[in-house]
Amino acid sequence: MTGHPGWRDRRLLDRLGAAHPIIAAPMAGAAGVELAIGAIEGGGIGSLPCALLDPETVREQVAAVRARAQGPLNLNFFCHNLPPAPDESAWRALLAPCYDAWGVAPPETPPPLRRPFDEAMAEAVQELRPDIVSFHFGLPDETLLDRVKRSGAFVIGNATSVAEARRLAERGADAIIAQGYEAGGHTGRFLPGGGDLLGLFALLPQVADAVEQPVIAAGGIADARGIAAALRLGASAVQIGTAYLACPESLIAPPHRAALGSDKAGETVMTNLFTGGRARGMRNALIDDLGPLRAEAPPYPYAASALAPLRAAAEKQGRGDFTPMWAGQAAPLARALPARALTEHLARETLALIEGNA
Repeated sequence: MTGHPGWRDRRLLDRLGAAHPIIAAPMAGAAGVELAIGAIEGGGIGSLPCALLDPETVREQVAAVRARAQGPLNLNFFCHNLPPAPDESAWRALLAPCYDAWGVAPPETPPPLRRPFDEAMAEAVQELRPDIVSFHFGLPDETLLDRVKRSGAFVIGNATSVAEARRLAERGADAIIAQGYEAGGHTGRFLPGGGDLLGLFALLPQVADAVEQPVIAAGGIADARGIAAALRLGASAVQIGTAYLACPESLIAPPHRAALGSDKAGETVMTNLFTGGRARGMRNALIDDLGPLRAEAPPYPYAASALAPLRAAAEKQGRGDFTPMWAGQAAPLARALPARALTEHLARETLALIEGNA
């Protein structure tokens, strides 16, 4: 597949073989095989979120995509530091009224944790040889990163600041995502300090000026106007998440899907309640009751385990009281189109804007 001639910055398109500079974001728990296939068939780049998967499941999902779609595929992994298991007594005490109200008990055995990229995943990458491997929360250590690079994969890192972008460039990332504060889901910040997170259109031109690698814009982009603006500000491509959540192929729970089509879509907040890490999502009962940020929440990713029985009980009744309903600030712009149609639509409208303003 060759890129449309209307796209002016062709560094990513020519290297990766996509028709359009649109990446369907790897959203753990929401994106999967069908969404990746749709994005690829629409001329974009499909992604498989691998942070919650074991290596064998990654192999199975890659095979499923490859059996039906030929085009660039991104495998995404997390590189967070996993701290020792914390004392969760304060967190569980805070949730005690919720356990009582829902008639459930705290979990005796916590569910599997989101584990950072490791030797087993590096082995799977070398075997699968994906077009792209992207990382959230920094990059893996030099040995693991070298194995990824030796697989031939194009490596993408995620930056929330100019300092992070420079660090990723120094460590050999082939392209860098500039993730604005507007983005849904977990912020990928990995360097300490740095002050408040920047909005995309403040961050993007600074990152584009600071590094030589192609820059991918992420955060608050859900229509052609946002894509065109990002490209004019120095992006070589965009990564879009929330707009793809509304696609029928996304794996979000029914309460999450219903909220996307309601007034809640315009009421996103940064919260640490669901995993312990800061992430943007729509308000629900838990956020309304406790407030979006609590010191009692254990560090990422431990906070999620105590919520698991509450989430299951509420979702069984069709409610999203304890469901992390991740969404970015542009959620009201999302359209419920199939992934292929959405990708084609976004590309067509963006090209019309670019060519009309040439």
